[in-house]
Amino acid sequence: MSSNGPSWRPDFASASQNIGPRLTLVKAGLLKRAVLILVSVLLFLAISAELARFLSVENVERDDAEALLQAQARGDVSGMLDQLDGCRQRPTCVATVEANATRLRRTGAVKILSLKSGTAYSLTGTRGKTRLAWTVIGRLPVVQCVQVRRTGNVLAGINVMLLSLSAPIPNEADC
Repeated sequence: MSSNGPSWRPDFASASQNIGPRLTLVKAGLLKRAVLILVSVLLFLAISAELARFLSVENVERDDAEALLQAQARGDVSGMLDQLDGCRQRPTCVATVEANATRLRRTGAVKILSLKSGTAYSLTGTRGKTRLAWTVIGRLPVVQCVQVRRTGNVLAGINVMLLSLSAPIPNEADC
């Protein structure tokens, strides 16, 4: 073979000149896609965290109501007043708490049979009544109403406060 003939080697210099702009466009597209994916994942995590915090408010109300009922079943007036925001300053509230603690004293663990909240899933502050049906195993069920106030909003966070607890109502009655 003669060295003066056509070369069988590709011309890498001219090939890289043609690929360069295309490679830069591909890199830019990949970068945009990666940024879009990252932003989407962060947005999903932020929304998920807010949703979890919002949904956990229902558990807070249930836990507070259960603590109130446990104190009532023990006959613990002071424990009940600790659970009821501002009740100590209202004589009618204190009188109802004292009467409930005496009348509804039970031994054993309180079991909540039904909880129907008038403030459930509120996006902003609100006020309403929660109907509680509860029992201690071996005893007849008791139905009472709890006045509940929620403050705040879904973005800043919602706080739950129990304000008062009614005397027992008939089993089929609404609050």
